[in-house]
Amino acid sequence: MSTTTEDMSASPFTQEDFRERLRELPPSAKLVAKVLEDDAPLSQGQLAETSLLPDRTVRYALNRLEESDLVDSRYSFTDARKQVYFLTA
Repeated sequence: MSTTTEDMSASPFTQEDFRERLRELPPSAKLVAKVLEDDAPLSQGQLAETSLLPDRTVRYALNRLEESDLVDSRYSFTDARKQVYFLTA
């Protein structure tokens, strides 16, 4: 995992708050969050490949997770054209 401990300590809410926000989201968002929990940071394509969800569904899930402030993104260090996603909690 290439996020630093600095990124992880900047969480705006507790683990319980994270789980409560996640509970309100659709199943696709929960699956994407679980994949990110195990293998972050990942690009949208990597998330689609790992979760076996269509690209469009992954895009929708990421948007919902970002709206809930559960996921953040940054540019990839290996390919600056791509964004990689990671959990904020």
